[in-house]
Amino acid sequence: MTRSMIIYGAIAGAVVVGNIIIGLRLSGGEGAGASQWFGYLIMLIALSAIFFALKRHRDKELGGVIKFSTAALLGLGISAVAAIAYVTGWEAYLAMTDYAYISHYTDTLIAKKQAAGVSGAELEKLAAEMQEFEKSYANPAIRVPITFLEIFPVGVLVTLASAALLRNERFLPAQ
Repeated sequence: MTRSMIIYGAIAGAVVVGNIIIGLRLSGGEGAGASQWFGYLIMLIALSAIFFALKRHRDKELGGVIKFSTAALLGLGISAVAAIAYVTGWEAYLAMTDYAYISHYTDTLIAKKQAAGVSGAELEKLAAEMQEFEKSYANPAIRVPITFLEIFPVGVLVTLASAALLRNERFLPAQ
C-alpha cells in the first residue's frame, strides 16, 4: 500500500506542478488570479489518480472488496504525497524565480483593483494588507503550510468520494 501511495501521489503531484509551472511561464505570471480555478481543476484531474489507485488496490490486491477505512487511508496517503510533491515543486519554482512571484501577484491584484475604480483609503488599505501578506509569505513556516493546504483538501474530497463509491463491490466491478 505504501508503494501505491508513493507512486500515485508522485504522479498526481508531478501533473499539478508541471501544469501550474507551465501555465505561469506561458502567461508570464499574468494569470496569477484568473488561473486559480484552472489550477484547482488541474488538481482535481491529477488527484483522480486516487480513484484509480483505490480501484486497482480493491480489484488486484483485495479481490474486489475494499473497506471505506482502508480506501480512505490509501487515498489520504496519496493526497499527502501529492501535496508534498506540490510544495516541493512550488518551493523550487519560487527559488528559481528568486521569490518574485508573490511580489508580482500582489502588484497585479492592486493594479486590477485600481483599474476597477478603487482608490483612496480603500486602495491604501489593500496595499497595506498585500504588503503584510507579502512579508508573511516570505517566511517558509507560513508559506509551506499555506501551499500544502491549497492541494490537500482537494485530495481529501477526492478520497472521500472515491472511498464511498468503491466500497460498493458492484460499482465498476473487476473484470
